[in-house]
Amino acid sequence: MRKMLLAVVCTVSFGIVQAQTVPTVHSDIPAVTDVPTVTSNKASFYEQIPLVNDVINYAKEHLSVRYRSGGTTTRGFDCSGFTRFCFNKFGISLPHSSAAQGSVGEAIDKEAAQPGDLILFKGHSSGGSRIGHVGLITEVIGDQVKFIHSAWNGGVRYDYLNASYYQRRFMGVRRVAHLLAEK
Repeated sequence: MRKMLLAVVCTVSFGIVQAQTVPTVHSDIPAVTDVPTVTSNKASFYEQIPLVNDVINYAKEHLSVRYRSGGTTTRGFDCSGFTRFCFNKFGISLPHSSAAQGSVGEAIDKEAAQPGDLILFKGHSSGGSRIGHVGLITEVIGDQVKFIHSAWNGGVRYDYLNASYYQRRFMGVRRVAHLLAEK
């Protein structure tokens, strides 16, 4: 049994060493000297308004804080209490209701969403017509919108707009970053 175990350990170890071995570069293969760079005419959103990154990083510090109806502190947040808490840290006062936060700032097309924007949803019923949930967009890559929010079934967490639950409830995006730029 020991010999068999020793043989397995040696085989696995040899496989790991082989997997970690970096192949050598042969001289007949030309080296890459110029690495193309991707440039954009538009400065990054974080460069335009550095406090946006600060708000997002502050929100991330509260991942896993539990959901609490009406909650506005680290003992528990509801959705609008969480966004209000995060922006308040940087001197921006948002109302404490998702519907009221839906009227703050400027309405933005989903395709123009940026980190730092508020993302708004209907409440539990996808058939309703009222805003009942809000989150903070943290990342936009192509058509993938990632946001952080306080959800009744998990507390502060990340989700994606492309999830069918959120697609059916999506109501809009509000840009409030200009309020940060004024600070």
